[in-house]
Amino acid sequence: MPKFLTVGHLLRQLQGLDPNLPIRLAVNPDFPFTHYVGTEVVVRDGKAFIPDDGQEGYLSVSVRDALTWS
Repeated sequence: MPKFLTVGHLLRQLQGLDPNLPIRLAVNPDFPFTHYVGTEVVVRDGKAFIPDDGQEGYLSVSVRDALTWS
């Protein structure tokens, strides 16, 4: 996996998933919470930005384990 995610790499990872599957951001291994993903994508300065749209709750232990954040 590249250090810097590109649109193409993200599309390839999402391509086989159920289009109705909710997406969350896993944020900060030292303070593991899930955050909603904003619905607007802004392109500026040669980059695409997807905003955080608020905190949902604690990140589950199974996700932390999968991310090797434990």
